[in-house]
Amino acid sequence: MDLIADILLAAGALGAGFYCLVLSRRLKRFNDLEKGVGGAVAVLSAQVDDLNKSLQSAQQISDGSSKALQQLTGRAETVAQRLELMMASMHDIPEAAPQAQPQAQAPAAEDAAMAAAYEAESQPQDADQPQPEDGKPSGLMFVRHNRSQNRVA
Repeated sequence: MDLIADILLAAGALGAGFYCLVLSRRLKRFNDLEKGVGGAVAVLSAQVDDLNKSLQSAQQISDGSSKALQQLTGRAETVAQRLELMMASMHDIPEAAPQAQPQAQAPAAEDAAMAAAYEAESQPQDADQPQPEDGKPSGLMFVRHNRSQNRVA
């Protein structure tokens, strides 16, 4: 009986050894740097590094673009304010007298009315007059000129 037990024990040890050899080979193929999971992990690690670099460069570019956009917006606001002032001061420029104007009385009367309205609005307000509730100025900002006076009839 001891002989049978020793034979079975040796067979079991040989089977376990063979099983360990098979597992060892499979594990080596699994961790192979070119074809296995190790290679996939190495490739993914390199891709993550590349993505981090491209993300940093994209952030730098977007920061530069936002700064440039802020500068351009500031310049545009400044130019818009200057244009508004120019448009508001256009009433100070005398108009060129047209060659022949058969209806000279009507536009002159309209211009005089517009000028009087502008002058009335540009006068400082008394303390007795109520201020607008929304805090916005209530005066004329632009004077509209009649374009029909420039047309030849």
